[in-house]
Amino acid sequence: MLSPEEKARYSRHLIIPGVGMEGQIRLKNASVLLIGTGGLGSPAALYLAAAGVGRLGLIDPDTVDVSNLQRQLLHTDSAVGKSKLDSAAARLRETNPHIELVLHPVRFTPENALSIANGYDIILDGSDNFPTRFLANDTAFFLKKPLVYGAIHRFDGQMTVFAPHLGSPCYRCLLPESPAPGAVPSCNEAGVLGVLPGIIGSLQAMEAIKLILGAGEPPLGNILIYDALKTTFRSLRLPHDPSCRLCGSAPTITSVSNAETNASASCAVTDPNMKAITASELKDMLAADDFNALLIDVREPEEYDVINIPQAKLVPLQTIPTYAKNLPKDTRIILHCKAGMRSAKACEYLSSLGFTDVTNVTGGMDAFQRL
Repeated sequence: MLSPEEKARYSRHLIIPGVGMEGQIRLKNASVLLIGTGGLGSPAALYLAAAGVGRLGLIDPDTVDVSNLQRQLLHTDSAVGKSKLDSAAARLRETNPHIELVLHPVRFTPENALSIANGYDIILDGSDNFPTRFLANDTAFFLKKPLVYGAIHRFDGQMTVFAPHLGSPCYRCLLPESPAPGAVPSCNEAGVLGVLPGIIGSLQAMEAIKLILGAGEPPLGNILIYDALKTTFRSLRLPHDPSCRLCGSAPTITSVSNAETNASASCAVTDPNMKAITASELKDMLAADDFNALLIDVREPEEYDVINIPQAKLVPLQTIPTYAKNLPKDTRIILHCKAGMRSAKACEYLSSLGFTDVTNVTGGMDAFQRL
């Protein structure tokens, strides 16, 4: 039952038809596992805690970085360098001391996914990489638990609920296989408007609360698309794929450990034959009198304007094909970007054209400016 303090706290819920005392007790007895306490996990966790969801599990092995603060509102400037879980827990306990927090300071992996998720009613995916999204999906499928999915990119977001046991498709019906490494830029590479994850994460929290209450209709078989620049929401029908390798009529995926879930979460291009140097090695080379390579920065002009290496020539990735037409194939070329992914793609492309001496700077400008 609810204590007098809880009745006062949730008074606006208690007067809503469809929530009331019964619904609030359902919330109190419910549990949600949040994968990630970052852009999506921050608003989702805050609203679930404030709503009185009785037990929240938080998974995040990372520490708070200053670049997180623009969108990850669980964390503050004083938490930079500290555990994200410790930071999140402190904020959530201030938000609502009546809930239980269970902290999992580990990466969500095929080895621990089932054992962690089995103790929760709902899984909320706030991850930022494809292997973890596939793992969250496969885990929810095998445990027959709803998965509240969200994703963001620059000014766009999407959200839905995957629950094949309730008649909906799964994430693999939307994306059967992982994109090629480096094909889709992460938020670290592409950027994201800080308020966007607040909108999508709040929608995820709403769907989790609806599932707990049994209120309304979850978007089973539909995916909500939000375009911030046009201020539009669209709901697109997402049909079940009968040939889905997980939830289809003849499934071939029988475990949470599979090709997609075991892939590297970095999304970096990992060609073993690609020549690479570290940012530190590049710095030493630039300081030498005999530096004679063509250093190319494949980032966008707005990124270059913020910080750059003076010796580098700006050639945005999409213009590399045109720029390369005028270069001798034996030109010694060193490429860098923000974190090493776009420049790796440029290295692969130039090598495919027959350029014989191309090198990628691993870690890119992120690593270079830390020196």
